[in-house]
Amino acid sequence: MKRILLTGISAVGKSVVIEELARRGYYAVDLDCDDFSHWAALTDELTTAAGTPVEAERDWVWREDRVAALLADEKADALFVSGCAPNMGKFRPQFDHIILLSAPAEVTVERLQTRTNNPYGKLEEERERVLDLKESVEPLLRQSAKHEIVTDIPLEAVVEEVLRRVK
Repeated sequence: MKRILLTGISAVGKSVVIEELARRGYYAVDLDCDDFSHWAALTDELTTAAGTPVEAERDWVWREDRVAALLADEKADALFVSGCAPNMGKFRPQFDHIILLSAPAEVTVERLQTRTNNPYGKLEEERERVLDLKESVEPLLRQSAKHEIVTDIPLEAVVEEVLRRVK
């Protein structure tokens, strides 16, 4: 089975792309949900990850046992997952493709302010954190990604580009 990670900072389109892939019949899972992520107290390991945590004492991280089980599942030819978490580096070697989704800062801010599927980003300090992550974390994601897709184009075009890159 081919495993594909769609990653990037908040508001670049990870969730809408993974939803569209699922709608088209692909095995596609958003890891940024309670089933696959949870709040964890900061540890030395988590605090060495780049970027600032969501909160001073804790961060939103992948549930490692559940993500490992998902990646071990062989029920489809391809598995698309989306997400970005401080502990995702543990899983990087298991992916056949890592695709960074990115967007210009002004597009990211507009999406944070107007999105309706997630309340994160409505507060000024949350938007500032996302812009900080764009400067500190996105370059690291770019280094580990095989491909980058700038998502300031229509969703249909982004999904087609994802599919083209993994074939």
